Amino acid sequence: MAEKNGASSSQTHFPIPAFDPPRKPKRNKYALACCCLASMTSILLGYDIGVMSGAIIYIQKDLHITDIQKEVVMGILSVYSLLGSAAAGRTSDWIGRRYTIVFAGAIFFAGALLMGFATNYAFLMVGRFVAGIGVGYALMIAPVYTAEVSPASSRGFLTSFPEVFINFGLLLGYVSNFAFSKLPTNIGWRFMLGIGAIPSIILAIGVLAMPESPRWLVVQGRLGEAKRVLDKTSDSLEESRLRLSDIKEAAGIPEHCEDDVISISKEHHHGGSGVWRDLLLRPTPAVRHILMCVVGIHFFQQASGIDSIVLYSPEIFEKAGITKDTDKLLAAMAIGFTKTMFILVATFYLDKIGRRPLLLSSVAGMILSLVGLAIGLTIIEHVDHKMIWAIALCIASVLAYVAFFSIGMGPIPWVYSSEIFPLRLRAQGCSMGVAANRVTSGVISMTFISLYKGISIGGAFFLYAGIATIAFVFFYTLYPETQGKTLEEMEVLFGTFFKWRSTMRALKEKKGDNKGQVQLGATIVTSD
Repeated sequence: MAEKNGASSSQTHFPIPAFDPPRKPKRNKYALACCCLASMTSILLGYDIGVMSGAIIYIQKDLHITDIQKEVVMGILSVYSLLGSAAAGRTSDWIGRRYTIVFAGAIFFAGALLMGFATNYAFLMVGRFVAGIGVGYALMIAPVYTAEVSPASSRGFLTSFPEVFINFGLLLGYVSNFAFSKLPTNIGWRFMLGIGAIPSIILAIGVLAMPESPRWLVVQGRLGEAKRVLDKTSDSLEESRLRLSDIKEAAGIPEHCEDDVISISKEHHHGGSGVWRDLLLRPTPAVRHILMCVVGIHFFQQASGIDSIVLYSPEIFEKAGITKDTDKLLAAMAIGFTKTMFILVATFYLDKIGRRPLLLSSVAGMILSLVGLAIGLTIIEHVDHKMIWAIALCIASVLAYVAFFSIGMGPIPWVYSSEIFPLRLRAQGCSMGVAANRVTSGVISMTFISLYKGISIGGAFFLYAGIATIAFVFFYTLYPETQGKTLEEMEVLFGTFFKWRSTMRALKEKKGDNKGQVQLGATIVTSD
């Protein structure tokens, strides 16, 4: 009987986790702690965006810069961060995900100090350049590490962490603006920018306590270490074994190989010379579809105007009729607080509701909020007396916009792009998504003042509403749901472009058939 039971369990033990994952596993605290630490590098970007929106008021007064120079110093960080994210893919394949995060913190530390000690505009731009490289590294590596450490059951929850910490950093930046705004003009903005060096030291030290990414360890041939990390970061030992065999298969390592350390060919070791060819020159339909989705979602995240609202919030509130500097900074703090609160909604519902419903409802809400803001600002611009209801409409629309952005459009691009690329293309593929994100962010933030002077401030937000409408159609037609899928299952879902729904149905039917066969087999063996 024991033998029969043994036979029964041996025949049904492995397939069941593959077809019927545990419904509600307990959240893995170790994986949670690792992802939390890695994602905290995103505080650096959030802090810089938040602090610059207020510091620029005092920089303009102190250094007497023009509107064009103001636009450039605000938006150039995004363009500089491109260099960081471009280098991060290769660096993370070379020295590992963990040390790349430490490196990002060190670079940002240097950039924050340079900005804090800047004596003129050129010196400030050098500080922006160095900080931008650090931000690019952090933006690329945090989602990749998090996706590679997370168990499938909570990957959406954990890969939304970078966006949570961007928002937390944003709030810290706004608070820093308000705290130092009472200092003399020439000292206050330097404190605002320079104090950003402190979190980067704490992060660089904290990250050293984390394990290396199991996927990177496998690609390095360090299977024993990878297995230990997977055992700690999976919901069960069965899942750990499944994840290890999936990674080994993706890395071209025979499944039966049980050695602790093996030698890997250079192609796998450094991401391969063929990675860019497979991504850009000769992609499979699946990779082309994935690349379209990743670049598209990152482009639309920024093109729908988030950086204009966050970076230029004091300016927008001034156009809406709020004139005192401290009142503008208080209103900006309300933006930071709202963004931070609502990102928590997304974090807890990404794995329950799924990516698509959150993304689509988020974009729909953003469209309505942008239209409301555009109407309010247009009315205020065309009347010569204060209209309290129009000011209230503008403030409510801005807060609604950042709330809707945070529940979907904020975190989902990072979650989506870090989970849908095949392992071999992941680091470079994600860096392309970040590149699209940063270029668009740079263009939007460096043209906002010129744009609203050209087509009116209301017109600028009507334009962003139009872009968000196109984004809604793009997401609705092209984006499959990825909730609960293993990272290695993704490739099957992509490649059919607009017909992904029929692929999804076929997958579900196949899964149902296999599940039925496994259960039938189990019944036969048990009754034998």
